[in-house]
Amino acid sequence: MMTSDSYRPVVALLCGLVLLSFPANGEEPRLAVPVFKDGEAQVVESFNDPDRWLRHDLWVETEFDSDGDGKLDRMHVDVTRPRQTDSEGLKLPVVYISSPYFCGVGSSDEAYFWNVRHELGAEPPPRKAMPEIELKIERPIISKSHLNEWVPRGYVVVHSSAPGTGLSEGCPTLGGDNESLAPKAVVDWLCGRAPGFTTPDGDKPVTAYWSTGKVGMTGTSYNGTIPLAAATTGVEGLEAIIPIAPNTSYYHYYRSNGLVRHPGGYLGEDVDYLYDFIHSGNAARRDFCDCEVRDKEMAEGMDRVKGDYNDFWARRDYLNDLAPLKAAVLMAHGFNDWNVTPEHSNRIYQAVKAKGIPSQTYYHQDGHGGPPPMKMMNRWFTRYLHGVQNGVENDPRAWIVREDAKHDEPTAYDDYPNPMASPVVLHLTSGAPQQGTLVTTAVPGQGNETLVDNFSFSGESLAQAEWTQHRLLYVSETLQEPLHVSGTATIEIKLASSKPAVNLSVWLVSLPWNDDEKAKITDNIITRGWADPQNHRSMTASEPLQPGRFYDVTFDLQPDDQIIAKGQQIGLMILSSDRDVTLRPTPGTELTVDVDATRLSLPVVGGVRAFEKATQTRAPKAND
Repeated sequence: MMTSDSYRPVVALLCGLVLLSFPANGEEPRLAVPVFKDGEAQVVESFNDPDRWLRHDLWVETEFDSDGDGKLDRMHVDVTRPRQTDSEGLKLPVVYISSPYFCGVGSSDEAYFWNVRHELGAEPPPRKAMPEIELKIERPIISKSHLNEWVPRGYVVVHSSAPGTGLSEGCPTLGGDNESLAPKAVVDWLCGRAPGFTTPDGDKPVTAYWSTGKVGMTGTSYNGTIPLAAATTGVEGLEAIIPIAPNTSYYHYYRSNGLVRHPGGYLGEDVDYLYDFIHSGNAARRDFCDCEVRDKEMAEGMDRVKGDYNDFWARRDYLNDLAPLKAAVLMAHGFNDWNVTPEHSNRIYQAVKAKGIPSQTYYHQDGHGGPPPMKMMNRWFTRYLHGVQNGVENDPRAWIVREDAKHDEPTAYDDYPNPMASPVVLHLTSGAPQQGTLVTTAVPGQGNETLVDNFSFSGESLAQAEWTQHRLLYVSETLQEPLHVSGTATIEIKLASSKPAVNLSVWLVSLPWNDDEKAKITDNIITRGWADPQNHRSMTASEPLQPGRFYDVTFDLQPDDQIIAKGQQIGLMILSSDRDVTLRPTPGTELTVDVDATRLSLPVVGGVRAFEKATQTRAPKAND
């Protein structure tokens, strides 16, 4: 029943909460509530003063004891929320970020990385121990990340330190079960199902009485991995995640198709180094963690000699754990991220989409990191945390930043890969040590061509060389119009090695190379890929190569979506050691390629017709 005009309360049902809003007419104060416009949470002035935010920390008890002290591990958590969650009894959804990096990290000095200068198949020299990390923390704030973006829009922001880091108990495991169960426990606490305490060893409880029980997670890199890890538990209340450049499989981070490989910029890093880099937690349990996790489980499972996929890596591959996942997923990645390569997000996006879970993907053309535009993230959390029916689930599935656009100006597509893309099979004609060609019609009788491994030469220099024995290069005709590539290219290569083990690296490049220091990365590199020919039969069992014997090796390059400019040529470059990421054996191993039996499958929007039109070539008809 409506009252007089001077007293007109409006009742809003929001995420199961009844919030009263009063006009500012002098008779009754207006209670603060989230405000929405065009399907997005707006900045609310009464939430926008950081000096009036409430900040406190606590420890959430988990269901595991990973540090072997006989007690369930507790995770250190901080909370930042609008004061109205106390003064007006307001309940709000939560944006939650977890990280192993918040309270200090180890040294990035390459002295503590593995030495990559050794022969393939040989035991590497020992890695130098890293000094202990200096713990850096100022309670009650673990981190200030994401506060300014989300608290003013009507969210509580929560942070937690990952197991074995900061003031959180436990051991770091880099993808072990405790790194999924730790954020699950925090979500459970936010939903009233797990205990929280004021101290790591006390019994004075803390409850999340200000939480609606709707939680979203986000973060970049390792911080983007943890939302996915939490979602794989199927925990109730975790409604949406936005992983940005997440590491979705430690095997795919440190290995590639059987090859020992390193993340771009961190040559010699491996899972045990990263363990040392983040292990800032309880010094009293450090020896136990080091012994059980790093020196036993990791040392026995990581295998820097063969590089095979095994149970150790399978337990750290979130693609294997997706069955319980039900949170809406917005993935974000850069197509030229050579640290956490773009396959990490694509493999999860494709699997989640196949499960029928609400999902979208955002890609840009740069390197590591780079969140979706705030508008996309805002619509995602507004829909799934506040329950506002903004139709985001009906938006285009794929958003891709084109080559000359800003990150907040993506182009919408029906999906990724582009549904209009289809594979174009390109054959090779010989030309070493200069250039051969890429053609749509096989030309028999091309024979074999040989390159000599030498890690001293970078991929960039090899792509620009007019004449060199250290790579094989095959180029298309010059493009007469732009060509749109979308999806995952596949290389089928028949090869022989002069030794039982050899690195195999493939670059797809855009030529002529732009060596201007201001050149965009898309001016030169289209995509890349790596493999160990010893794994030509199986990723789990490598076989030493018989020198001189030919083997068929097939593998994917990294997914991409790029419009290659008119006037460029597409170049397929085959090399051995990629000095940016692979081991560096003594130069001299010969890699021989059967040109007739080698081909590239390139996903082109418009398929063969588009490729032929752009290159002014024609494939023969079936009766030619």
